[in-house]
Amino acid sequence: MKEKIFNIIQIGDKSNKISRAFDIFITIIIVGNIIVTFLETFDQLSSFSGLFKIVEIVTVFVFCVEYILRIWTANYLYPEVTAGHARFKFLISFDGIVDLLTIIPAFFLSGFVIFRMLRVARIFHLFRLNAKYDSFNVITTVLYEKRNQIISSVFIVLILMLASSLCMYSVEHEAQPAVFRNAFSGIWWSMSTLLTVGYGDIYPITTLGRIMAICIAYLGVGAVAIPTGIISAGFVEQYQRKSSISDLKDADIQEIAEVFVDKRYAGKTVEEMEEAQQITIFLVLRDDFSVLPQKNTVLKLNDIIIIRVEGE
Repeated sequence: MKEKIFNIIQIGDKSNKISRAFDIFITIIIVGNIIVTFLETFDQLSSFSGLFKIVEIVTVFVFCVEYILRIWTANYLYPEVTAGHARFKFLISFDGIVDLLTIIPAFFLSGFVIFRMLRVARIFHLFRLNAKYDSFNVITTVLYEKRNQIISSVFIVLILMLASSLCMYSVEHEAQPAVFRNAFSGIWWSMSTLLTVGYGDIYPITTLGRIMAICIAYLGVGAVAIPTGIISAGFVEQYQRKSSISDLKDADIQEIAEVFVDKRYAGKTVEEMEEAQQITIFLVLRDDFSVLPQKNTVLKLNDIIIIRVEGE
């Protein structure tokens, strides 16, 4: 029973009708909760406050039950560790934190502002649900694989922002001290210029300042294009990879092949994978390591497995 509950609430398996129905149910609950949260801010709808309160209580109760069930079945999510350690890993994971932040505001709405602001976390609940399916998995996989390049590009943007803000402050402070009062004013200007927003509330008036602004604006176009190009290239690589291994059963494999482990296969053991797909797994490539597969080895997201189709 515990494993069945885990399969229903944790794994977005389209072939499992009960799991699919649960996902749809949770989606309706989350959307209903978010809509009520928005409607409560309208003074014109104050007469419906009682109805809104009932909907919120019901939806938060569902969130609490789901949260408890996820903690209870965490040992199936992390089968390589003990039950207590598995529950702790879930509590500090992204899913566990989002679930907790979804529940907390309901009990502290009359307290600090930070607790009322945490109601926004309910929107991120949809991210966790959508992450079970391939469409969202492509995005998260690309961001994870290109994280080092993206961090480097963001670091370059920050350096350009700091340099341009200090330069603009040095040039414009004497001409308009009320506008460029300190380095922070320059940072605000450089951010809006480098990111091509250009609010127009702060702008240079000196000739040297305008020349610098032109150069910085050009740099901004290139700086923004760097992470965009990295992410775009990652999407192309990911879709090419997925198109070649969209379905193991239909793959035309003559001898040996490399297969990327996505959401459909992550969490399965080597034995389950071999029996379900009629393949033999010779090696698992995980991060920078090569893992010799055992029958109980659990496949993880982004693993690459070296396989051969049985009967070839």
